[in-house]
Amino acid sequence: MARSVSPRTLRRLMRWWPPYRSAGIRVLHIADDWSSARVTLRFGRLNRNWFGTAFGGSLYSMCDPFWALLVLHRLGGGYVVWDKAAEIEYVSPGRAAVFAEFRLTEDRVARIREETADGGKALPWFDCVVTAADGTVVARVRKQLYVRRAVEPAARPERSERTSPTA
Repeated sequence: MARSVSPRTLRRLMRWWPPYRSAGIRVLHIADDWSSARVTLRFGRLNRNWFGTAFGGSLYSMCDPFWALLVLHRLGGGYVVWDKAAEIEYVSPGRAAVFAEFRLTEDRVARIREETADGGKALPWFDCVVTAADGTVVARVRKQLYVRRAVEPAARPERSERTSPTA
């Protein structure tokens, strides 16, 4: 289960998180109700590729955790949320700062709750677009999450005692 943290605190923590700090990624906003987030990647010499454009790994990294974080906090306690799959399509070269926005609607949250109500899993896909300041699309990122209700500790089956291979 993830720790409960406020959006403001998470934004501050991510400012100092080494993978983001060294890549020039900055979380600009996380809504107080966890319904949206906005992230930027500053273009600089540490995140350029061989061709002088934004490194694809940095473009993906700026989008990586946000769908899972938003869904986890919007669902509230009692859910397991993991990244399952991802796709990225590079559309045009990034030669300046780029931005990504994430918006999670109440309809999507309600649909996930419905799909997992009987204890089953949901495998929703989420899309975001990475754009330059002028609106040029630099990349499209798709993430698939694995979501299910958490099994209560009392409901978990007992693990059998492990034995050594030589026993």
